[in-house]
Amino acid sequence: MNAQETKHPVALVIPGLISLLFALLAGLVRLPWNIPFGADFAMLHGPLMAGGFLGTVIAAERAAALNRPWAWLAVAANGLGAILLLVGAVTSPAVSQGGYALLAVGSAGLVAIFLAILQRETTLFNGIMGLGVLAYFGGNLSLLLGRPVPLAVPLWSAFLVLTIAGERLELNRFLRPRRGSLAVFGLATGLVAAGAVASLFSHLQGDRISGAAFIILGLWLLVNDIARRTVRMGGVTRYTAICLLTGYVWLLISGLSLLGLPGQLAGLQYDATLHALYIGFVLTMIFGHAPIILPALTGLVVDYRGHFYLPLALLHASLLLRIAGDHAGWLDGRRWGGLLNEVALVFFVVVMVLAVRRGLASHSQR
Repeated sequence: MNAQETKHPVALVIPGLISLLFALLAGLVRLPWNIPFGADFAMLHGPLMAGGFLGTVIAAERAAALNRPWAWLAVAANGLGAILLLVGAVTSPAVSQGGYALLAVGSAGLVAIFLAILQRETTLFNGIMGLGVLAYFGGNLSLLLGRPVPLAVPLWSAFLVLTIAGERLELNRFLRPRRGSLAVFGLATGLVAAGAVASLFSHLQGDRISGAAFIILGLWLLVNDIARRTVRMGGVTRYTAICLLTGYVWLLISGLSLLGLPGQLAGLQYDATLHALYIGFVLTMIFGHAPIILPALTGLVVDYRGHFYLPLALLHASLLLRIAGDHAGWLDGRRWGGLLNEVALVFFVVVMVLAVRRGLASHSQR
């Protein structure tokens, strides 16, 4: 299958990629680095990353899985909402409010996608991912209602953690986990959802519940995920497994940080906790799954090579530097660690683009 044969309107993901670009720009401003024109977007770092980029990409993945044309409306609404946030940052708050409204509509569309998926296949893993998209809708709705961004973060975090957990359970079902093991998994994911709900009333208690949930879930995944077996294999399979296992360690670290320092809404410790989850766990999952998801979504061939490990190693090393800077009050370490986080992501994109070019070249020679 090649890019021309795919019927998915993947161009709708482009606004999500634009969101990622501006989210990175905003992140540099917040570290802080002096970025021309970046201050206008500094407060949009979270909404652009969680909603504009991750929300759009996950919606596209689910729309492709459902294979219904209407499902792509959710992708379009997410992406357009993010673009309106960018426009509103340099024009008027009314435009930004329209962006938040479209993000809420897009996340409601993602809920509709999962209702259709659950009608087709009622399973535990789909139910868990469905809980995640409800949390995503709740986070975007809270922004539309005028609540501060940090209060939406626990809901976005639950969305991402439950989405990844559900996907891993789906892929691990071939191992037939024991009933007791599944009960622990259900407890962990239930606590993730409970922590997100509790954060609406008490950020302190929500963090404590979420912290415990992330620890239990991280341990479960480290012990039960099929990556423990596939890491012994070679090629892209081993690479993906290493991404998964290191990502689970970061999920554990973020859980321990939430338990140790609950209720944070700003500051260096908050930065460390948040980015252990979003960079260490979520972004590492993206690094690991991208060589698999991109061909499935677009029909493009990814020619994997061993240098995929280079941006992964830079990501983890720079995150350690950033978190050490956060906890030690070492601002230069934090700034450079954050900058190198973004360099690692751009490096990964370059590696992926070159891998796709090699794949297209080899395919054309057949």
